[in-house]
This record gives sequence, structure tokens and C-alpha cells, in this order.
Amino acid sequence: MTYAANIAMTLPELVLALGAIALMLVSAWGGDKSTRAVSIASVFVLVGAAIALVGPASSGGYAFDGLYRADAFGAFAKVLIYIASAVAIVMAPSFFARSHGDDLRPEYPVLILLSACGMGIMVSASDMLTLYVGLELQSLAAYVLASFMRRDGRSAEAGLKYFVLGALASGILLYGISLVYGFSGTTLFSGIADAYAGTKSLGLLLGLVFVFAGLAFKISAVPFHMWTPDVYEGAPTPVTAFFASAPKVAALAMAVRVAVDAMGPATDQWRQIVIFAALASIILGAVAAIGQTNIKRLLAYSSINNVGFALIGLAAGTPEGVSGVLMYLTIYVAMTLGSFLVVVQMRGDDGQPVETIDSLAGMSRTKPALAAALAIFMFSLAGIPPLFGFYAKFAVFSAAVDAGLFPLAVVGIAASVIGAYYYLRVVKTMYFDDPAPAFAPMESKVEGGLIAVAAVFVSPAGYLLIPVLGAWTMAAARALF
Repeated sequence: MTYAANIAMTLPELVLALGAIALMLVSAWGGDKSTRAVSIASVFVLVGAAIALVGPASSGGYAFDGLYRADAFGAFAKVLIYIASAVAIVMAPSFFARSHGDDLRPEYPVLILLSACGMGIMVSASDMLTLYVGLELQSLAAYVLASFMRRDGRSAEAGLKYFVLGALASGILLYGISLVYGFSGTTLFSGIADAYAGTKSLGLLLGLVFVFAGLAFKISAVPFHMWTPDVYEGAPTPVTAFFASAPKVAALAMAVRVAVDAMGPATDQWRQIVIFAALASIILGAVAAIGQTNIKRLLAYSSINNVGFALIGLAAGTPEGVSGVLMYLTIYVAMTLGSFLVVVQMRGDDGQPVETIDSLAGMSRTKPALAAALAIFMFSLAGIPPLFGFYAKFAVFSAAVDAGLFPLAVVGIAASVIGAYYYLRVVKTMYFDDPAPAFAPMESKVEGGLIAVAAVFVSPAGYLLIPVLGAWTMAAARALF
């Protein structure tokens, strides 16, 4: 294959990398005055990367001697990643201007672009070392983003916790990769699949366990979830929205590719790990959220809970299961970004963020449109019909039942009832409690428009998109098999 063909397949990552480097130079020369221009340019770079997906980047096959795979699965995940990254950039200026003076710097959108580049490499990796390089590029940018508010103690603490625990998880993953390499003789997914198809040694099985443990940290699945509530609470809200969406999509897509592409012949072995992580995440995410008083911590446990539901689709190990995971991620990203866009509007008359659930009391009377949008997101996250979040759960449960995992689906459905409690508590607070002091008026029409778009998407109107989304997710899923 020619070098030009390889470049064409990796064009989205090249656009992001070159765009980030160029904007880094602009921010170095322009200083803080260039923040707005760099932010706008960063959104256009993400749009350019999405356009670059058309052609060889979404259907070209293997590039660089099997290190990278350009297929429909990776392209689908990248579209979600770019959308979430763009929303995180758009949310930031008004949040920092209102709350923290001059804390937003032009490095913020550049770090988002570098993280998105790493995530693109993660979801298209067909070699363990390519996967690890992409993961570290994403993680290093994320550590800085978590501690972006330098004068805020909570943000600094979030960045430090994320860094220390992230380094531990990277070490576990790298140890697993070294075991798999040692007993298979290759880091290429195709070669690893051949090794698992043969006689499975104890070393290969141990490598599988360590690899999935490292991946579980990145998707914040139980029992490697401990960093999530603290980091989500301490990081700036736009960064938290980013963490809850784009990296979650990338890590889950990466886990799906490793499970199906590299370790497909060992499905019976990794399925046990995935089923445990799924059920533990669903149950702990639901139970631990009940006592939360901070809306960002509640949404952190919600993300753990939702990862468990997505893993049910992976446990099926079928094209329908993978399609269900992608459908779930699509709807989850809209629900999560919408919820955090509402959280960004929660601020007092002094402009400072207000994060307590009690502060939402009576919002149906003071801000009826915002309360209606948040109610839609909460009902949808709970999986209550006829909202689109119900279809997300239906897709993964249906795939599990078709794969013969009926007990898993039953337990998942029963546990989802627990999670409905804390979502409904937020709605009850907004509509039935005595009003708390009203939030300051919404200043950004762009944020208001994004909230409206997300609310319409997860409303019953979203069902109109099922034919298109269903065909797209199934095509993406079949690219792996």
C-alpha cells in the first residue's frame, strides 16, 4: 500500500494534530486575547476532521502494515467524539467568564483537540501499542483539563487524583499487553486472535484479565470507578461534560474492538468479566447515587450506571450487541451533554456555580423551559418510555436476550428500577418543592439552542431517526465481524 493511501486513511487524526499544533502556536503568540479565535477555529478543525472521515478514512481497511484500521465502526465512534468535543469547547467561554474571571485560556480548546486526536487513534487501533499510544495522548490532555482551574482547590485535587489513578490503570493495561505479547508473539490484533483461537495458555488468560482491568478503569466500570465522582465534581463543568461523553465513547469503542477483533476467539472468557462489570456498575451506580446532594456527583454515578447498560450489549458478543452498544452511546451522549448544559446554567446572582440538587427546587416556576428540558433528560436517563432513552436500553437488552443471556437482561431490567429513583427525585425537586432562589438568566443563546436540540433528540421525536441510526450502527458493527 502506498504512503499516500496510508495518509488518506489517517486523515482525521492528521487534521486534528496539525490543527492543534497550529492553534498552539497562535495561542503562544496571541496570548489570552486569542482565546475566542482559537476556540472558534478549534470547532472548525473538528468539523474538518469529521469531513475527512468521508472516503478511505471510513472504509479503507488496514493502514501502516496493520497498525491502524479505517472502518465504519471507527468512523461512527469518531463522529460522536467530535460532536461531544465541539460542545465542550462551546460551553467553556461563558462558564469561565461568568464564574472564574480570566481562567479560560486558549490552551483549553487545543487540549480538547489533542485529546480527540488520541481518542481517534484509540478507536481505530488494530495493534496493542497503537492503542496504548492513543490512550496516553488522550489521557495526558485529560489530566491537564481536569485541573484547568488553577486557583480552585477542587480542580487541582481532581487533576491529581485522575493522574495518579490513571497512571496506575495505564500500568495495569501495559502489563496485560506485555503478557499478551509474550504468549502470542505479536501485538497485532489479528495475530493475537490467532493465538487465542489455538491452545489458550494461562499467560494469555492472565493477559486478557489485566487488559480488561485497564480498560475498565478508562470506562469507569466497577470496580475501577473510584475516581469518577471526585473528578467529575472537582473539574470545571464543561470539562466534566467532556469526560462524561467523548472519552467514554472512545474507551467503550476501544473495549469493543479489543474484545471482538483481538480476543474474539476467547469470548467465553472475557464475557464473564464483562457481565460482572456490567451488573456491578448498574447496581453500584444506582445505589450510590441515591444519597448524593451534588448534581455533578449524581451525574457521575449516572455515567457509571449507564456504562453497565452499554456493557450488556458487549456481553452479547454479536453484531446486534455491538450495534446496541453504539445506539446506546449515541443516545447517552445526547442525554449527558444536555444534562450538563443545564448544569452550566445553575449559577447564583453573583455568577458563581451552584451545584446542589436542592437549589433546583421550584425551577419549574422560575425557569419552566430549562426545568422541562432537564426533566426530559432525567426521564430519558431513567429509561422511561416513550422517551428515546428507553429505546437505548431496549436495544442492549434485546441483543442480550437474542444471545441467550436472558438472566443478565432480567437482572439489568430489575436494577434499572433502582436508578429511576434518583432521576425522579431531581424532577420532584424541580416541580413539587418550595422554590429556592432563582438562577441568574441564561446569557448564551448557543447553549440554549444546544439544550433544545438535545431535548428534542431524546424526546419521542428521536424514534423517527431509528431507521437511519439502526442501519448506520449495524453497518458499523458488522465491520468488526
